[in-house]
Amino acid sequence: MHKYLRAIGFSKFGSRKELKTLLTDVVVNATSRAYTTGEDDVLLGEFCKDFAENMGIAVCGEFDEENEDKFIYDYYYPYLRGRGITTTEDVSVERHAEKDSYAGVCDDVKVGVSLIFYLQNRIPYVKAQTQGRLPVRGTTLTLSALSIKGSVMLPIQKDEHQKKKSQKESYNRSNLIAAARRGDEEAIETLTLEDMDMYTLISRKIQKEDVFSLVDTYCMPYGVECDQYSILGEIVECRTITNSLTGEEICRMSVCCNELTFDVCINTQDLYGEPLTGRRFKGIIWLQGFINFPE
Repeated sequence: MHKYLRAIGFSKFGSRKELKTLLTDVVVNATSRAYTTGEDDVLLGEFCKDFAENMGIAVCGEFDEENEDKFIYDYYYPYLRGRGITTTEDVSVERHAEKDSYAGVCDDVKVGVSLIFYLQNRIPYVKAQTQGRLPVRGTTLTLSALSIKGSVMLPIQKDEHQKKKSQKESYNRSNLIAAARRGDEEAIETLTLEDMDMYTLISRKIQKEDVFSLVDTYCMPYGVECDQYSILGEIVECRTITNSLTGEEICRMSVCCNELTFDVCINTQDLYGEPLTGRRFKGIIWLQGFINFPE
């Protein structure tokens, strides 16, 4: 049973018999289907069924070489399709070792770390790979995430002057990081000094203040799996949607984390606090991504 099924409203699915029935329903009554021929001339298939708007389960596998009407199930995963464009930075993709699924890597200067995500649209990627069109230029990335544990926190109160100052500092830091990646020694030295000053300032303040009154937002790797993160970000938009099969309520939020905005969904049973625009979401997420290939 996939750990993140409960994030899309399947918290009560516990037996393999129920899961088998569910996956059969996804394949037979799929909302969307995608096919392509792999490198070994095997016909690959992916069946997706939405159980709420842009949220559902994908079943992946291949068709039998002798009987092309027979679909051989390989694996499945729950998904949330994101909205808009999260970043325009270049993305590299690598195949997972244990199955025919893929992980994407994006180096966005605003985050400070390489973001690793689970690739949602593997069929278009495999198609581009077999046709020899990689790397594809001009792509954009839409990120989304599933969460099974989270809480809502109050925002840090800031006036307009503090907000503008924060935006200016963030912009300057992004420029310095970009310059440092190009090998600018002066930029590297400036970043090092800024980090040392920041460490000294936080070390002094943390003795009397709570850490979440000092840290506005963060995104850092969580656990041993490379596509899971612990995040803290501002809730830009939130609404409640319902799983059409189970009736469970899901909270779908648009979260701004380290200046990247992406959608997160979490079962209302697993969310502590009331999500409202302007408040902050703190939780553990499984990051997914959809590469928007140019038409």
